Amino acid sequence: MAKVETKRKIAWGITGSGDRITETVRVMEHIQDKYDDVLDIRVFVSKAGDQVVKYYKLFNDLEKYFDKVWVEVNANAPFLAGQLQVGKYEFLLMAPTTSNTVAKITMGIADSLLSNAAIMSQKAFIPTYIMPCDYKEGILTTKLPDGKEMKLRVRKEDAENVDRLRKMEDVFVIETPREIPSIFEKHFGPR
Repeated sequence: MAKVETKRKIAWGITGSGDRITETVRVMEHIQDKYDDVLDIRVFVSKAGDQVVKYYKLFNDLEKYFDKVWVEVNANAPFLAGQLQVGKYEFLLMAPTTSNTVAKITMGIADSLLSNAAIMSQKAFIPTYIMPCDYKEGILTTKLPDGKEMKLRVRKEDAENVDRLRKMEDVFVIETPREIPSIFEKHFGPR
């Protein structure tokens, strides 16, 4: 009897940042289409991320393009951290990621689904790719769901936490959704 090939799994975490969320979802939909025969991209949405995804009217898109979409119940439910620990996922991608989640990861605070997952992935030698919303001190412009632009200040403290992330083992900081396809090419080859 022929061996059935199973798809490799990727965990994609979405936190409560609206900055570049629409662009990120569109990039991930494209990646899902390109790698559908070999990858199972599973989506894990934080409690705050659930609010933001619905505010941007993207939740139905996630359910349409991805087979599994889970919303955080608590730091261990769904059981992502344990699955990362035993190597069920090739890598963890967190995009976009709030400054709150970034701060928790840099301080080792594992009290939410995605901060717990990121910390556990580091302990288990699983690569973690993080796209912080506040990666560089200064003023950034983001788009609201209605298309209007909003200016936000990125605090020095938030940018410093991103610098701390860059120094962590097996953590890779990306700044834009355009960098996400190269992660998949690195792990699974170009398509």
